[in-house]
Amino acid sequence: MVDFSVPADVFIYIMDLFGTMAFAVTGAFKAIENKSDIVGILLLATITGVAGGTIRDIILRQFPNSISDPAYVTVAVGSGITVFFLYSHLKQHWNLFLKFDAVGLGVFAIIGSTFAYDLVGLNFLAIVFAGMLTAIGGGILRDVFVNHVPMVFVKEFYASASFVGIVIFYVILYFGGELYVATIAGIISTTALRLIAIKYNWNLPRTKRSTS
Repeated sequence: MVDFSVPADVFIYIMDLFGTMAFAVTGAFKAIENKSDIVGILLLATITGVAGGTIRDIILRQFPNSISDPAYVTVAVGSGITVFFLYSHLKQHWNLFLKFDAVGLGVFAIIGSTFAYDLVGLNFLAIVFAGMLTAIGGGILRDVFVNHVPMVFVKEFYASASFVGIVIFYVILYFGGELYVATIAGIISTTALRLIAIKYNWNLPRTKRSTS
């Protein structure tokens, strides 16, 4: 029988590039919505796609993958160019932006967690920190660069969705589950929770402001 299984490191690498593409698309969308030119679009796509992982690697004292491997920047730039040329066909589909953002959130949250797991094992705080930073770092910079309040501060179940997915990832590994299973379960749960929150407009509690 032919074995079609993919090694775990290859699978994680592919998913990391996919997450880069998904977030780069959101950066390109935001740049175009804010009337950026082609240079601005490509810069914001690249920053959104690679910033979270780059910051994570620096904090974990690893040489950033986004610098050592040109595939990351290539994917981000290619995504920006694609959106630039197809935007006229996509601009009426705002939900596409939200879906790509949800997918990017899910992928980056768990891929970031796997990096911490490979370095320090089942250290819950390290896994959560690396996963959350990877998931929301690029999105925060994306929104700041276009002078918007970062989505993570105001949107329903954004950082919370990534946290839930990371916890599921950790629990599966803690009880002896395979890395494949933990990774897929974490990505699916984070993405699904984010999409459900968008659909039903779920929000975390906020302080009521006085209208006087």
